[in-house]
Amino acid sequence: MPIPLRAIAHARTGDKGDISNIAVIAYEAGDYPRLERHLTADRVKAHFADLVRGDVVRYVLPGLGALNFVLHGALGGGVTRSLALDAHGKCLASALLDLDLPDD
Repeated sequence: MPIPLRAIAHARTGDKGDISNIAVIAYEAGDYPRLERHLTADRVKAHFADLVRGDVVRYVLPGLGALNFVLHGALGGGVTRSLALDAHGKCLASALLDLDLPDD
């Protein structure tokens, strides 16, 4: 049975221009390997297929139990150019936490 990402991790976002940054941090150290195994850049890009026009790059931070995703072309041109209601992309963290991970 799949596990909602939000059940084992929390997330924070940041932005610069048309780039959004999402850090996903495991609540428990024992859940980090599952995050690293199943939360890939390709999976995040597919999850945001309608929003992200550029590359998604993943950085692993095992010492923090976290993954950091940099989403290029994610903010409709950037805060000062976008007509989006959430031009900073703060809701992207919550949207990512809706993703289900395999239970293994």
